[in-house]
Amino acid sequence: MNDQNSNEPFDELMRRALRDEADRIEPADALPEIRARAHAQRRPAARRPWLLTAGVATVGTAAAIGAFTVFNGNNNLANDGDAVAGPGTTTSASGVPQSQTPSRVTPSPAPATLPPTTLPPTTSPAVKTSRPTDRGKPEQSVASAVVPVYWLGQQLGTPTKSTARLYRTWSKVSGHPAEEAVRIMTTKQPEDPDYYSVWRGAAVNSVTRSDGVVTVDFKQLPKTTLAPDLANVATQQLIYTVQGALADDTSAVQITQQGRAGQKLFGQVDTSAPLGRAQAADVQALVWITSPSEGAVTGSKVTVQGTANAFEATVNYQLTNLKTRETKKSFTTTEEGQKFSPFAFSVSLSPGPWQIDAYLISDADGSITNTDSKTIVVK
Repeated sequence: MNDQNSNEPFDELMRRALRDEADRIEPADALPEIRARAHAQRRPAARRPWLLTAGVATVGTAAAIGAFTVFNGNNNLANDGDAVAGPGTTTSASGVPQSQTPSRVTPSPAPATLPPTTLPPTTSPAVKTSRPTDRGKPEQSVASAVVPVYWLGQQLGTPTKSTARLYRTWSKVSGHPAEEAVRIMTTKQPEDPDYYSVWRGAAVNSVTRSDGVVTVDFKQLPKTTLAPDLANVATQQLIYTVQGALADDTSAVQITQQGRAGQKLFGQVDTSAPLGRAQAADVQALVWITSPSEGAVTGSKVTVQGTANAFEATVNYQLTNLKTRETKKSFTTTEEGQKFSPFAFSVSLSPGPWQIDAYLISDADGSITNTDSKTIVVK
């Protein structure tokens, strides 16, 4: 009670002081001042929204800030296509890499995209040395099939003896048709002594297919070094044989040794990438006899059939009895000129061994330019 009474004068003094101070205050209309202050505070924020965005982005990674600067601050770079995308990047229709196009400018935990000058180096398809390859699926096995096998034959009327052309024969095989055709081409001797192969010493391992490419893998490639022209035609010998056995003249052929590409075939041909089929007129013989076959035994009436790419559709022929030297000589025509087209003619022959020659004559100097021959026995 005593403590409470002692504080009464102080409390009374405080109350009186507060009343006196309140009496001295004169009320005024402060609403206009409050509105002016609020308006002054809003204007900077409305004028610089990027400041708020940058403030939020600071909390994120530097990658998000970099993306904002490139794609919103420099439209020319965003439309430079490959200059921005770099190798191995998918681009959208506008030319901006799809993987780099931001849907909005927000902080992102993703790592920053490297600029074009610092992209990791990529391996060029042209630089593929001794690389492993995807062999794909093996060809389907068959009980029996007749496949084409191509051989080399000397081309007449050329300045060098290394010039050759492709001649086709047929062989019956079982198993994997293309693999067996290559095995015949590399290990067998053609029936026609005018034909030959430079693939001796090669050992085929498999023939497989994947994504439009046929891979021919060898346990061992031939070690022979050839002149460039002959090496190219010999390479086409393999390509034509494989494509013919597969009935597919569009798929490229990848040549490998023990699963690896890049060896120089015949010391000349780069095998680091799949090889395509050359134009027939550049590598095939311009005239060949398809029937009768070498060594055939026939009756006295003989029909000769063949294919030729002949000037003015003219194919010349000569038949010689190798025992009596009797000769029959004339010409026939192909169904169409200046393109590979069939021809045929029939003759009556006396008994004995005969040589049939079909050939083309140069319209420039009258020399024989291309020829094919077959030896038969007439009973």
